[in-house]
Amino acid sequence: MIRSGNRLTLLENGAQYFPALIAAFDAARHEIHLESYIFSADATARAVAAALTRAARRGVVTRLLLDGFGSRAVAAELIADLRGAGVDVLFYRPRQGFPRPRRARLRRMHRKLAVVDGAVAFVGGINVIDDHVGRNLAAPRQDFAVQVRGPLVADIHAAVQRLWRLVKWSRIGFRRDREDWVRAATGAAGEQRAEFLTRDTLHRRRAIEHAYLKAIGHAHEEILIANAYFLPGRRFRQALARAARRGVRVVLVMQGYSDHRLYHAASRALYRFFLENGMEVYEYHASELHAKAAVVDGHWATVGSSNIDPFSLLLAREANLVTHDAEFASTLRGRILAARDQGAHRIQRLAWRDIPWHFRLASWLAYGLVRGLMGLAGYAGAYEGGGPRQRIAGRRTPRP
Repeated sequence: MIRSGNRLTLLENGAQYFPALIAAFDAARHEIHLESYIFSADATARAVAAALTRAARRGVVTRLLLDGFGSRAVAAELIADLRGAGVDVLFYRPRQGFPRPRRARLRRMHRKLAVVDGAVAFVGGINVIDDHVGRNLAAPRQDFAVQVRGPLVADIHAAVQRLWRLVKWSRIGFRRDREDWVRAATGAAGEQRAEFLTRDTLHRRRAIEHAYLKAIGHAHEEILIANAYFLPGRRFRQALARAARRGVRVVLVMQGYSDHRLYHAASRALYRFFLENGMEVYEYHASELHAKAAVVDGHWATVGSSNIDPFSLLLAREANLVTHDAEFASTLRGRILAARDQGAHRIQRLAWRDIPWHFRLASWLAYGLVRGLMGLAGYAGAYEGGGPRQRIAGRRTPRP
């Protein structure tokens, strides 16, 4: 649901996000919820942990929910210290013993959310890890988050409460303990319109994807997407192709320096489709591109945790903020384009045709492997969106 009266602040990278997050924790008086896919043990993560510890020791109800796979390497002593200080720590689907090949184990909690006193919230794609921790990163990891004040905080607050209850009840045999919850603030804090979207496997299976497809379908001028793991299914690809054919400028900024080489190679198998349908393709090489953001026609924008790939769109619990505000969209657009201009290079159509055949073969093999893995998990049809090869604007389009 779209809420009016919000104040949204765009935060770029950990340099802006973590100071704002820690300041909110230090100002907390009643309750903190923090969800993260990854919680590292580096200096940045320990600074966040210290803020949670300070809050818990002064009597703030402090809850930390981590994913059992993404945070599997978190230091045991760090978790012990948090719990010893009074922080309530839970793991979503924790790993127990030798992993069995069950489809449910692929369903992860990929959200990055925080809510403080029901009054301020953070939504984005930034994990609790230092921007420079990675494979020899020469520059900070590129990512975004949004600080939210206003009526939308109530929706975010309800979402983190709901998942906390679900995970907690699953640990204690679904016994429903009575708990006192902070009531979220609902008063206006600004003039910006936004909505909070989550993705799960029950009631909101395609909410984020449908929001993208609706915005793309109504685009008239420009679609700008910066996405770390961009491996869209057929329905999404064809929506972009139709937009490009009706004269919309489609700009895709993707990883050139990736921490997941299989996905990176698989996404390159789609470059020919994008280029031959008139889209602009850029690879970001300055560092890791971890953003999951988009701007359409200068007034619709989204920032969140959801990639455009089968993991995010079909398996993981995700959360995105969608704004309908020209000022915010303009700011986000400027930040994405600045990152593109400073750290990315454009993939040219003719040059891509001339790359060595074995390079193209490796990309296709990687793409086939990803599709095969989705098939084994039972999600291949849902990922591709079904249907035979389509024609765009009267001509046959390449089918990746």
